[in-house]
Amino acid sequence: MNNTSKVILGLAAAATVGAAIGMLLAPEKGKDLQKRLKDGASQLLKEINELVATGNDIVKQIDSKTSASEV
Repeated sequence: MNNTSKVILGLAAAATVGAAIGMLLAPEKGKDLQKRLKDGASQLLKEINELVATGNDIVKQIDSKTSASEV
């Protein structure tokens, strides 16, 4: 994992933690808070899956270039 990926994942994690803390400290009904947390977690999971898919595509491209140059 290169430095750019680490920075992006770090920022995403920090934003998520900050949002969760903000939600927990905000005066709000329990059901509303649970819904917001669930929606936020779903969105984060979707973004992580997209990052993983992008990373997999990059690795496949690098592997195909490496194996083509070895032939």
